[in-house]
Amino acid sequence: MEWISSSTVLYILAVNGITFLAFGLDKYKAVHHRFRIREATLFTLALLGGAAGGLAGMHCFHHKTRKPAFAAGMPLILALQFIGAAFCFK
Repeated sequence: MEWISSSTVLYILAVNGITFLAFGLDKYKAVHHRFRIREATLFTLALLGGAAGGLAGMHCFHHKTRKPAFAAGMPLILALQFIGAAFCFK
């Protein structure tokens, strides 16, 4: 088994933190009728490794939870990331 490098761990933590904050910021902007973060940007952050942060942000901020694309898409992306990690670090 190969161990995960510290730079990989830092990347995963950073992208998930940024994604979590992006969901919180978008919720704030939605409530205050301000210019929003594009859904494509939120999905891109998730695809770059931030699906766990996106899913946590959805539930923590109660944001995008009723949108089918997000309700199904975030868990699907996270599952694919876990499967990919299992193959990479086998």
